[in-house]
Amino acid sequence: MTGAAIEVRIENQLVRFVPPTPIVQQDVVSQLGGQENSGVVIKVLDRPRATLIIDAEGRITVHGTQRVDAARAAAKEFMLRLGLSDVGLETELGPVIASFDFGMPLSITQIVGEIGAGTATYDERLGCCLLDDSRHNLTLKVWPNGRCIVTNARHSNMVAMAAVYWRDKFSENNFFIERV
Repeated sequence: MTGAAIEVRIENQLVRFVPPTPIVQQDVVSQLGGQENSGVVIKVLDRPRATLIIDAEGRITVHGTQRVDAARAAAKEFMLRLGLSDVGLETELGPVIASFDFGMPLSITQIVGEIGAGTATYDERLGCCLLDDSRHNLTLKVWPNGRCIVTNARHSNMVAMAAVYWRDKFSENNFFIERV
């Protein structure tokens, strides 16, 4: 079971852009049809496909992209629609949501409890094991079919390292269920 690479898929990369001059929320509402909601303005773009949130400080948070360059393209398109330049736009990277598959079913009831570099609990609502991985500073949601969703990661490489680490740890402890 050890040795083979695990394919990690980035599902969402949260990116915030800070323009040199803050975006005026009311301009987004009046010029682009943005929607006000709880102190922020939300604008959904079709091309590139992304959801942009303008906070009270005039920063742009981009949701729904898998790559930073796609998020930047969305922010640039948004600023151009407002008649603004994207020159001087600063990028701040937020957490990554990623997924991968161990390729084998797991006995998640055996995982629950204190294990290695993390603490595991069972989430009845989701039907998975929540693994707080302090070694890689992220959270894994592990389902019995071997599928995993990773939240709070800072980079896809860290997710890949965690995937290999936990695959090896689960294999050592015989948590994988052999298919018959």
